[in-house]
Amino acid sequence: MSPTVLRYAAFTTDPAGGNPAGVVVDAAGLDDARMREIAAEVGYSETAFVTGGDERRRRFELRYFSPLAEVAFCGHATVATAVELGRRLGPGRLVFATRAGEVPVEVTSDDTAPRATLTSVETSSVSAGDTVVDAALAALRWERADLDPRFPPHVAFGGNHHLVLGVRTRSRLAELHYDVDALADLMREQDWTTVHLFCTGVDGTYHARNPFPVGGVVEDAATGAAAAAFGGYLRALGLVPEPTSFLVRQGEDMGRPSELHVTVTPDDARVRVSGQAVVIPA
Repeated sequence: MSPTVLRYAAFTTDPAGGNPAGVVVDAAGLDDARMREIAAEVGYSETAFVTGGDERRRRFELRYFSPLAEVAFCGHATVATAVELGRRLGPGRLVFATRAGEVPVEVTSDDTAPRATLTSVETSSVSAGDTVVDAALAALRWERADLDPRFPPHVAFGGNHHLVLGVRTRSRLAELHYDVDALADLMREQDWTTVHLFCTGVDGTYHARNPFPVGGVVEDAATGAAAAAFGGYLRALGLVPEPTSFLVRQGEDMGRPSELHVTVTPDDARVRVSGQAVVIPA
């Protein structure tokens, strides 16, 4: 019997917003080739597969496939899967064993839509070399002058590696028409999952965009893994001297607005990323 593919929009309360994710809860009998095939058929940036687990202990094995390849961790598909399991099992703590490590998720419910708050694996962030930054800028068709000098380019990790580039203005962030093949080649060479492009907004908010050509899509509308890595990046730069929560707005320029709530604590390398998720009607 064919597995059931559920479709969710994550980091939103609107099925027309957020980042779509496929969720396959009954994936225990699927091999890698079949999971990759299903992800390609679904066509979203990621589909999550629950390949095993223990409902009584609320612990599950979770894998993620884009239309082109498996990734170690995906935040928006984790949120979508947690909301679906919370619907079946009730609110509370879930633990997902992923290829990036163990990821606990707390599921709560309110009057709008269920919310899932994941705690990432330990984050890290290191300075990106000039050569790879110049190559990325060339693929993005941007200049060094477009970058915000307050935020040095880094490669940050929150389950996957992401190049992090801060840009000066919201208008520059909106003007994203990159060389898909050139950026994809560089990302495969450097083992980056996405490129996290951001600028500052008002009241501590950040605006972000995440090209994801290595996954077979031009851009992600909401990237929980990159949000976790970004929190670790800010922590590594010493920009969160006390426990801090902030909002990342993503997907706006794609017509799928998303809201990712990020919490960073100076003495904890793990980052919490929270968002709601709703079913996409058939």
